[in-house]
Formats: sequence, C-alpha cells, structure tokens
Amino acid sequence: MLISELAAARFGDRIRAVAPDIRLLRMQDDASLVDDDGCVVARDDAAPDIAWLTSDLFDEGGPIRKFMGMVRYGTSLKWFQSSAAGTDEPVFAEVVRRGTRLTTSHVNYVSISEYVIRAALDHFQQAERWRAAQAAGEWRVHQFREVRGTTWLVVGLGAIGGAVAERARVFGAEVIGVRRHPQPGDPVDRAVGLAEVHTVLGEVDVVVLSVPANSTTAGLVDARFLAAMKPGSLLVNVGRGAVVDEDALHAALDRGVPARAALDVMAVEPVPADSWMWTHPRLVLTPHNSASGDGRRVRAAELFCENLRRYQAGEPLLHEVTEADLDR
Repeated sequence: MLISELAAARFGDRIRAVAPDIRLLRMQDDASLVDDDGCVVARDDAAPDIAWLTSDLFDEGGPIRKFMGMVRYGTSLKWFQSSAAGTDEPVFAEVVRRGTRLTTSHVNYVSISEYVIRAALDHFQQAERWRAAQAAGEWRVHQFREVRGTTWLVVGLGAIGGAVAERARVFGAEVIGVRRHPQPGDPVDRAVGLAEVHTVLGEVDVVVLSVPANSTTAGLVDARFLAAMKPGSLLVNVGRGAVVDEDALHAALDRGVPARAALDVMAVEPVPADSWMWTHPRLVLTPHNSASGDGRRVRAAELFCENLRRYQAGEPLLHEVTEADLDR
C-alpha cells in the first residue's frame, strides 16, 4: 500500500488493526520509497495494490507530484482512495477508466461549513469595524444584522452544502437548496433546480457555491447572475474557481452588488501578485484552505480504515466513483 511517511506514522497502527498483513510503502518528503523493513525501494520496482492520498501531501514541499505520478501510471494499482471530494481533475477519470477503483473523501464538510458561517457572521456583524476601532484605540458601538430571518441559497447539496444548510438553519435562516435531483431529506426549506436559480436570487442574502466545476456549472456566476443578486448580499465560493466569472465579479463588486464576496477558491491559484483580488475592499480572499480543520485527518483515517475493511471483505466501498458517475 502506497502512503505518505507522515500518514504511516500517524495511522499505521490503525491500518494494521484492520489489515494485519498489509505492507506499507512509505513515500518520504524527498519522494523516495521505504518499505516496512526500512529498505529503499526503487520506483520502478514498486507495485502497490492500494494507494491512499492524504492531505499532508499537499502541504508546502510535499511530494504530491511523485505520488500522483505513481497513481496515474501504476499498472498494479487496484484501489485508490483520494483525500478530495471532487473528481474534476483529469487524473481521476484516467484512473477509473483504466479499471482502478476510486473512492473519494467527504470529511471536510465540518471545517468548510464553519468557514462559510464565519464569513457570513463577519459580513452581517461588520466585524471589520470592531477591528478598526480596536486598532485605533477607540470605543465605537455599531448596530449589526442578525442571521436569523435571512435567506440563504446553497448551490450544491452534497456533504458540504448540506452541512452549510444545516448550520444556517440552526441560526434561524431560511435555506433554499439547489440540487440536480432534490431529495426528500435535504436540510432545506425549499428547493429549486439550477435553471430556476435566477428567479430567487433577488430574495437571498447569502449565496453559497459548493459545486464542482463541470460543463453545467462552469461560469455559472456570470454578469447576469450577479446583477440579479440582492443589494447587501454576500457571495461565498467554496466549490471551484471556474464556477465564477471573476471579471464579472470584479465589475459587480465595484458597483456594490453583491456587497461582499468571500472566495476560498479561484480560477488561478495561487492568485497572481498583480491581481485585483488582493486589494479590493469588498473581497475577502483566503488561500484555498477552508478545509484545513484540525479534525479532518482523523475523519479521513476513519473513512479509509472502514473502506479498507470493506475492500478486504468484498463489500461495497463508501463513496466509490464509477465511470457512469464521471459521465454525469
């Protein structure tokens, strides 16, 4: 099993508790491979059956390219567990169509939904005014808006969008959900299809984007979409940068509708140094790390170990992606 050195150190005992005979092929920070006996293994000689992509490989300096190279071109690989929820990167389709089983992770909904709630509270409470007053050493009081009684539009009701909707409703907000096929148990007050989004934009105070980028959603938030938004509203994107037409957003923020945008995903990452996004007063920019809650790695390990148990037992895997899923 191909795994990062850090993940092996943290979760190796959990993995062996599920699969005592498993042998770990640990990728070091320099991308070299070491087996359970401490011997270095040449990449051409490595033939893992399983690969688990963990979030530490994305950290600065992590050997993500070498790891994914082995996943992409490894002919021995039978099952690949990704740390991501989405499958819009081309490598995932390549893996599935090659015949390797692919499972995704839906463990970041806690931290991402909390990020969205924080963005909304900052916006409604005008938290920057408190920070400015403190920096100036001045005692200033201001009235702010409550979340209770606001209306939210959550575009995409997967694990993340569903968690956002649940939390917003706890605060007393009304939630309109957007999903291709609405489900009876969706945690929303009402639902609309993607084609109907423009009919409700004028009544919502917060728009949350939690959809992948595909032929249906790319450029969804364009000039027409933004022009239909409500004055004073907030746009939050935790889906994919390609969902938003950034030039149209720039012009809309200059006009003041929406009143603010909070983006954790952008079309180009990192954002270029000369981009308007760094300095626009109505934009809150974060470096694609809304998923970086401190509980995500343990949840990911629990999911992987459950799937490992299922894999060995010949049971269906959780969050398995098929070729039919890719086509959809």
